[in-house]
Amino acid sequence: MGRAFEYRKASKMARWDKMAKTFSKIGKDIALAVKAGGSDPEANPALRRCIQNAKGANMPKDNVERAIKKASGADAENYEEITYEGYGQGGVAIFVECTTNNPTRTVANVRAIFNKFNGNLGKNGELAFIFDRKGIFTLAKSAIALPWDDFEMEMIDAGAEEIEVDDVENIVMITTAFEDFGSMSHRLDELKIDVQSAELQRIPNTSTAVNDEQFIANMKMLDKFEEDDDVQNVFHNMELNDSQMELI
Repeated sequence: MGRAFEYRKASKMARWDKMAKTFSKIGKDIALAVKAGGSDPEANPALRRCIQNAKGANMPKDNVERAIKKASGADAENYEEITYEGYGQGGVAIFVECTTNNPTRTVANVRAIFNKFNGNLGKNGELAFIFDRKGIFTLAKSAIALPWDDFEMEMIDAGAEEIEVDDVENIVMITTAFEDFGSMSHRLDELKIDVQSAELQRIPNTSTAVNDEQFIANMKMLDKFEEDDDVQNVFHNMELNDSQMELI
């Protein structure tokens, strides 16, 4: 089990601990899914994935149903997805994914956060070579009824690139290529394996080491992004040493 797995797990737990923000994030994902594919989860894989994520985050069923109903109504918010790319201290690459009903507000807020922590907002596309878009599935090891060897073969057939296990947390994290995200979701559905979360993440293929002062400033920047209502996800390629890992 590698450092990348440990970091992804730690950063995910830190994000998902912020319950109100998590529910808001899932609500916006539901709105986008309903707008694109309708309100029937059986006919809308994206909505089905949102419901899985809601369940994994302990979002009350009533909240989910209200979000679907609201997104289906004539007065539904008109959200759109926008991404921003930039750099933090020490040349760390930062990729910000937003869902917003007011792009003018969102870009102003994103630029202000970069400026506050001596970073800079760049041009879209300039970080394409740094991040690979991957599917990340997290599930409880106890949810797997198949013999482990059979489970691994099923996952590989569905497009798994990595299958990583944390026996302490009793979780399994499966990584797929972007284009295999749908087939993996479908296979897990077929096998009736409950998924705690299924997300598309941007995984860095290179990393940038920073000193402790730059690390602290960049972490404060990332926290500020996470607090913004329009921000759904933030990804970076900051390399963490052992002492910095302990501070997450």
